[in-house]
Amino acid sequence: MIPRRAGHALRWTGAALVAASLILAVVGPLAVPGDPLAQSLTKALSGPEPAAPLGYDHLGRSIFHRLAAALRLSPAIAIAAVLTAGLAGLVLGTWAAARGGWTDRILTMLADALLALPGLLLVLMVLAIVPGTAPGFWAGLSLVLWVEFFRLTRAATRAVLASPAVQATRLLGFGPVYVFRTHIWPEIAPMMLTAAAFGTATAIMAIAALGFVHVGMRAPTPELGLMMVELLPYWREAPLALLSPVMATFALLLGLTLLAGSRDT
Repeated sequence: MIPRRAGHALRWTGAALVAASLILAVVGPLAVPGDPLAQSLTKALSGPEPAAPLGYDHLGRSIFHRLAAALRLSPAIAIAAVLTAGLAGLVLGTWAAARGGWTDRILTMLADALLALPGLLLVLMVLAIVPGTAPGFWAGLSLVLWVEFFRLTRAATRAVLASPAVQATRLLGFGPVYVFRTHIWPEIAPMMLTAAAFGTATAIMAIAALGFVHVGMRAPTPELGLMMVELLPYWREAPLALLSPVMATFALLLGLTLLAGSRDT
């Protein structure tokens, strides 16, 4: 376990990295207006200037504005997928633990079957139906991520429901809503928040990885993995152009990981 003081330092570091990424994504285009899709071939791979603080890519597009757009797109898809998966996992996990019997067995077998398949394969299967779109990524990532939320919720809820406090609450006549709000949710909330941070990082990494192998978002959509693979052939001529999406992705993933992993003892 991480000591309390070190945990606070890591949490603040992670929060600062995530905040910096969000500031670049939201405030950056307001401070330096520009179009992430506008091209000027005469400026291809040229260096930074006031209108493009990070220079231009191989098609003369502002890397700063494309990076800001990518940092809005990937986290938005990831957060939407985590919210959907978290809600589904919470509802189904609580239901399975409370009902038991065949309900618990069927839902557990379904979760285990999905867990046995590689996550990226499931996302690719959905993208084969809805290729290169944000809804396709959202649906595929939700299908992958809900299993972890389900397993956490089911395990924690079963332990809470067997506790003497819940038994006493039921004997006093309180209903399931009160039991969930008073006993179950306070117990599983920290785990769910930690899983949500890890899930967001996993989703962003999956979107970037699929973009890097040309099966993610379609050009000219600004996306972190797609930006890397487009700029990779020009790393000698314009190393800053390639480093920009790489460092932005690293900072965002590191920040989310530190937020998720820095728990107090």
